[in-house]
Amino acid sequence: MDITFENVRDIIVNTLSCDADQVTLETNLFEDLEADSLEAVELSLALEEAFGVGIADEDMGKIQTVQDILTYIQGKKQ
Repeated sequence: MDITFENVRDIIVNTLSCDADQVTLETNLFEDLEADSLEAVELSLALEEAFGVGIADEDMGKIQTVQDILTYIQGKKQ
């Protein structure tokens, strides 16, 4: 699966049970979508399943926005 905004957005929508129109590159997972720490872990696992790259626990605190996720995963895939 390609690492695109649309693919990441779909994973976020499915994992956090939110509407696709709520998710933009600037969307903050915790402030805008009200994700909690368990949902963040579930999101990381879903990303790892889809792209082969999850977000390491020590990096989770640095991830706030959808753009952060894209940048992180794209950086790990290179």
